Amino acid sequence: MDVFLHLRSCSRDYGGIMSALGSDSWWKKTLYITGGALLAAAAYLLHELLAIRKEQELDSKDAIILHQFSRPKNGVPSLSPFCLKIETYLRMVDLPYQNYFDGKLSPQGKMPWMEYNHEQASGSEFIVDFLEEKLGVNLNQNLTPQERAVSRAVTKMVEEHLYWTIAYCQWVDNLEETQKLLAMSGPLSDTLKWLLSHLNGSMVRREMYGHGIGRFSKEEVYTLMEKDMRTLATLLGDKKYFMGSKMSTLDATVFGHLAQAMWTLPGTRPEQLIKGELINLAMFCERMRRRFWPEWFVEVEDLYYDGDSESSVGSGSPTGMLDLGLFSRTDTLDDSDASSHSAVHTHTHSPDSDHSLFDSDVGTGSDNDIQLKEELMPDLEV
Repeated sequence: MDVFLHLRSCSRDYGGIMSALGSDSWWKKTLYITGGALLAAAAYLLHELLAIRKEQELDSKDAIILHQFSRPKNGVPSLSPFCLKIETYLRMVDLPYQNYFDGKLSPQGKMPWMEYNHEQASGSEFIVDFLEEKLGVNLNQNLTPQERAVSRAVTKMVEEHLYWTIAYCQWVDNLEETQKLLAMSGPLSDTLKWLLSHLNGSMVRREMYGHGIGRFSKEEVYTLMEKDMRTLATLLGDKKYFMGSKMSTLDATVFGHLAQAMWTLPGTRPEQLIKGELINLAMFCERMRRRFWPEWFVEVEDLYYDGDSESSVGSGSPTGMLDLGLFSRTDTLDDSDASSHSAVHTHTHSPDSDHSLFDSDVGTGSDNDIQLKEELMPDLEV
C-alpha cells in the first residue's frame, strides 16, 4: 500500500512538471531570459570590438575629441549622415581634431558628440553652435538674414525628413547590403554584424513609425525622398555651393546625407536619381569629396549611374579609408583659401616627422587616376 501511494505521488509530481513545461508562460519566460542573456553577451562583445582606443586616456585639453561610429568597409567615412556632417564641417573650418571610434554614446544617447577642454557637446546642431562660440569659427557669417533663414529651413528638411527616407533605404529596404559595409573582425564578426544590422533596422522602423513617415508604404516613402532630392537639386542649380559661391554649414549637412545615396546604396532609387537625372547633386558631392576628403579615393565609374546595377557593385567599389587620427586641412587648401585661414589656424604636425599627418598617413591615388577623372568630368569645379 505504501509503495502504491509513493508511485501515485511521483506520478502527480511528474504530471505537474510536464504541465509546467507545456505552459506558454514558462516557455515565454525562458525565451526572454535566454534572449536577454544572448543580447547582453553580444552587446558586450560588440562594445569590445568597437572600443579600439579604449585603453588610451582621453585628454581634451585644447584638443577636439570627436566620438563617432567606426569606419565602414568601403571608402565612405561614415554610414551616419550626422557623423559625416560634423567631420566634414571640422575640415571645412580647418579645425584639427582627433577621432575616437569607441562606440560610446553621449550622456544624451547621441552620436556624434565631442569633447573640448573637458566640456561636451552632443548633437550635430549643438556641436556647431559650441564650436562657433568657443573657437570663433562660422561658415555662415557672410550670409544675409534671409539666406540664414533659408539655410535653416533646408537643414530641417534634410535632417528631419530626407534623413528618414535614406535610413529606410539603408536599414530596411537594403539591409543585407548595408550589413556587408559594417567593419568588424574576429570569430563572431558575421554574427555580430547580423545582430547589429537587424537591431538597427528594427530601431529605424520603430522610430520612423513614431515620426509618422514610417506609416506610409514603401512606394510612398520613396516618393517623399524623391521630392526632397528634387528640391535640393533645384535649390543648388548650377551654383558651386548651396548658398552661392561661398561654403556654408548647409553644405556639410547636405553632403553628409547625399553621400549615403551616392556611395553606399548601389542600384537603388536614390543612387539612380543622384547619378542620373539629378546629376548636379552628384557633382556637388564629388566637389566636396575632392576638396575636403582627398584621402577618400573613388573610381571614376562610381560617379555616375549607367543603369547596370551589377557594375555598380563590382570592382569599382571604393577602397577602405585610412584613419587620419589627428587631422588638419591646411595643406589641402587652395591658395585663396589658405590666406584666409593662415591668420587664425596653424598647421598641425606629426610628432614623429616634419610632415603633416595628412601628408604622411594617406595616399590619394596616382596622378593618372586624377587626370582621368578630370577628363571625364571637365565641368566640375573644385
